Amino acid sequence: MKRFAIPAAAVAALAVTAPAFAGGYSEPTPEPVITPAPVAPVVAGTDWTGGYAGLSAGYGWGDDVADDADDMVYGLFGGYDYDFGNFVLGGELEYSASEIENDVASIDDFTRLKLRAGYDLGSALVYGVVGATYVNADIAGEDYSDTGYAYGIGVDYALTDQINLGAELLQNEFDEFDDSGEDLSATTLGARVSFRF
Repeated sequence: MKRFAIPAAAVAALAVTAPAFAGGYSEPTPEPVITPAPVAPVVAGTDWTGGYAGLSAGYGWGDDVADDADDMVYGLFGGYDYDFGNFVLGGELEYSASEIENDVASIDDFTRLKLRAGYDLGSALVYGVVGATYVNADIAGEDYSDTGYAYGIGVDYALTDQINLGAELLQNEFDEFDDSGEDLSATTLGARVSFRF
């Protein structure tokens, strides 16, 4: 009886485990690869808030008593801007020496107090200007000085967080210039470089 007991136990064990081998060998199914969605790079905008100072150089031409007068203008400026997001508001004080002259009149210098308001385009700031301008001039050998108004447009471009390049076109108007009996006007176009701090 013992002779049949061991083979019977082996057959029973084989019968229990046989279904595990019924399918044969199969390759394991690879796990699906999940690739994350691409993330758009974050582009940091320029914050125009803060003070700045710089130098300008350009060209100017006159009208009225300074008709046909033209020559170089150059100077320095400083101001402060506040960035509200898309809108930037600021003030600036500028001094420009001038070589604008004709046979009758010469414009010696401009001192301007300007309000700047513009649109933040990221690395560029496009703005408009209004303000008061004080000028010293010579008309027919007499020295005159008076306060008028200025308006114009400009653009600044941020090369780095501190260094800006720009350009500004301004119209300067003086009605009845210093009781001389003459009107005086001048247009200036200047290139600007400034340091922000």
